[in-house]
Amino acid sequence: MSRIERVRVVVPARDEERLIGRCLESVHRSVAELAAAHPGVSCSVTVVLDACRDDTERVVRGFRGVQAVATTAGAVGAARALGVERACRGDDPDRTWVSTTDADSVVPAHWLTTQVDLATQGYDLIVGSVSPEPGDLDPRALAHWWARHRIGEGHAHVHGANLGFLLAAYREAGGYEPVRRDEDVRLVRAIRATGRTHLATARTQVTTSGRRVARAAGGFASYLQALPGAGGAQKTGLPPVTPMTVPET
Repeated sequence: MSRIERVRVVVPARDEERLIGRCLESVHRSVAELAAAHPGVSCSVTVVLDACRDDTERVVRGFRGVQAVATTAGAVGAARALGVERACRGDDPDRTWVSTTDADSVVPAHWLTTQVDLATQGYDLIVGSVSPEPGDLDPRALAHWWARHRIGEGHAHVHGANLGFLLAAYREAGGYEPVRRDEDVRLVRAIRATGRTHLATARTQVTTSGRRVARAAGGFASYLQALPGAGGAQKTGLPPVTPMTVPET
């Protein structure tokens, strides 16, 4: 039996009308797999609309079962913190698991199930891996990215697009700091410093956008822009997404 009773998925979004639909579709598939694997574990999805000026809110509200929370913070750390606070209100911190990804990312169907399985084994923090969408990058830039990232068990990378943690561990570490960048690195460092059990794994690998126009300075897009060959053409445009229900189980 899992020690986790509920899972809270938190997704910050700033001007993500073109990509968040695909993100929520993938989360929907992961929620469905979790419900099949762990029928006693409930799950909800919260999107934090962070200073959005486009139609991100309209797209999000097309997905029934997704809670939308708005803020004018304009800082990803503050947005993630607000999402955790709203999603987990009243929850037992020792039995609640928080999973975070980004609005421009696609999670695998087993993403939540694997995190809950690992939490059941006693881990309080799961640091997942990410890789850029291959079609978004020039081949030279993509080759340089893979040359710098050896993804496997015990990897050294931290990405807010693929984190999972026990709510009690999060609160003990002080939560997300209201910063504009590196909130994920700071949180992981703080949780590890408490002595909580943690694991860096590639078993829950997430695919994220290879765009080079950053929503947050110094973030993943800025890193990709600095790669050799990154000045090449980038694919633009995505087919429309049909909203679906992301059920709370």
